[in-house]
Amino acid sequence: MSNLSRRRFLTTSAAASAALTANTSLLACLAYAAPAKEDWITLFDGKTLKGWHKNPEKIGHGTGGIWQVEDGAIAGEQDPPGSGNGGILLTDQKFGNFELLIDMKPTWGVCSGLFLRSNDKGQCLQMMVDYHDAGNVGQIYGEGTGGFAARNFDVNGKYDVDKKHVGYTTDKHKTAEEVGLVSSCKPEEWVKAWKIDDWNTARVLVEGKYPKVTTWINGQQICVWDGATSKSERYDKEAVLKALGTEGSIAVQVHGGQNWPAGAKCRWKNIKIRQL
Repeated sequence: MSNLSRRRFLTTSAAASAALTANTSLLACLAYAAPAKEDWITLFDGKTLKGWHKNPEKIGHGTGGIWQVEDGAIAGEQDPPGSGNGGILLTDQKFGNFELLIDMKPTWGVCSGLFLRSNDKGQCLQMMVDYHDAGNVGQIYGEGTGGFAARNFDVNGKYDVDKKHVGYTTDKHKTAEEVGLVSSCKPEEWVKAWKIDDWNTARVLVEGKYPKVTTWINGQQICVWDGATSKSERYDKEAVLKALGTEGSIAVQVHGGQNWPAGAKCRWKNIKIRQL
């Protein structure tokens, strides 16, 4: 090999070696910086209630309610309809830190809820699905854990001349800080995001010992509530931690009492979770 050829060979080999080393280092860094995410877990198979159970003992809302699979969705109503006897349906599996996606379609007039870190007694942090006049969907309530309400506006129905529900107004507006929220959407943003008489997708993020809960509806962030710092009236972070621990079931609710319209249902589908 000539001296010229030798120099070219050595130069090319050195460059290739440097490139290989750089690529190997880059791949190693990427592998370290971006560990594989947990897979999404499907909580409802669209056909059966496998993996779910009703509250095993009577709670404040009732003995459990009626839960059936209808057209690929979980449908809940009072048992019997209009009786005032409700309850909750819970996942058998418990979760601590997670991201949850769930589609919901409540009948106007029902008071339901999405329970987070719930126990079989129905104690939980609840994303409200109070789909009625003076209601709220998407903000946070302490179900059986002090009854604190981190909600800074109410939602009311608009009705046509035949008293058919056709839209929404809002009132009782407060700042997020006044009710112990880190942040909240504007009431008009909620009205724009919610689809009437249709399926709406909720996304919920729960993280931490004193959980930080962030909620979205159809991509619109609704609120951020931080259990470590919240000054919501009647909220006691140590009491909530003692009652719930750091993990619990996902649950959906049929509220007890006479305000649930006879024959009304709240429906849920496309339920999946990713543990963090």
